[in-house]
Amino acid sequence: MVDVSVLNAPDAARWSRALDAVPGARLGHAFEWSRIIEGSYGHEPLYLTAAGDGEAAVLPAFVVRRPLAGTVVTSMPFLDSGGPCGASAAAAARLVTRLAHEARARGARFVELRCAAPLALDVEPSTAKVNMTLTLDRDPDALWRRFHKSVRNQIRKAQRSALGVESGGAALLPAFYDAFVERMRDLGSPVHGIEFLRAVVDGFGPRARVFLVKKSATPVGGLVALSFGDRVVVPWAACSKAHFALCPNMLLYWETIKAACRDGAARFDFGRSTRLSGTYQFKRQWGADEEPLFWYRIPIHGGTALDASRSNGTSRDALAGIWRRLPLAVTRHVGPRLRKYLIQ
Repeated sequence: MVDVSVLNAPDAARWSRALDAVPGARLGHAFEWSRIIEGSYGHEPLYLTAAGDGEAAVLPAFVVRRPLAGTVVTSMPFLDSGGPCGASAAAAARLVTRLAHEARARGARFVELRCAAPLALDVEPSTAKVNMTLTLDRDPDALWRRFHKSVRNQIRKAQRSALGVESGGAALLPAFYDAFVERMRDLGSPVHGIEFLRAVVDGFGPRARVFLVKKSATPVGGLVALSFGDRVVVPWAACSKAHFALCPNMLLYWETIKAACRDGAARFDFGRSTRLSGTYQFKRQWGADEEPLFWYRIPIHGGTALDASRSNGTSRDALAGIWRRLPLAVTRHVGPRLRKYLIQ
């Protein structure tokens, strides 16, 4: 008999023991998020484990109570993947069933599952987004030789343009954040607050690094890199558009990739992209491969399951257009207040 438990007050040791017993865990399954997301945005953690009959599985999620739009239970908000993780489809199914029950009790409109593998559900997933990952080599020079010459030339151009990269911890976040606010405004998306990013870097401790790319002493961009399992993941990155011609992104990523190689990581995860988008093509040029994502939206009180990648697209485009025209100071101040409810 597989027993499902709800960790009303998630316990790090218990979760770690459960996670150690299951294969295929991703960054979204890391226990640190339970404290980071609740502490930064106030969303209720809803962490489930399943054990019994020699099986084990875990399912992290959050209850996001959104003004006007209603409550949603998501695994995982703000991240590429989460969903049930375990050795058997039966244990995963038990977790999803229990999560739907808990969501119903909280008045949620739907459950959203972001998964790195398909589930046996009567709901068609959205597969428009993929993770882009690069297989690494312990020797950065060997990896360098595998790159297309256009990639190497762009990196050399950045080096000739007096750009350099430094890495560190949370102390570098303010310099990165200026470029991040600008880039997210240009993309038409509210930005995370710097307090959230600081909570991430502090929460992951030595497994988190901030990389800055500078022109002389002036920061022009940066990224946040997190280590989990055998991979290094970059959830957030940005460079100032005024310096794009100098290829700062190329040098920034190359130095981060070199550090991942030297740390012994097996894969470098550039994060998710929509297939054939500009960011997809940027990641593809490095030789990154697609890793499919399966995003499910399960209605709780009947009705039709909506494809999260296509629903209300016209409204989103209109709001993004308005956001792009706002002053940076406004987006910096208002963005985090909105971002906490924008679970993608």
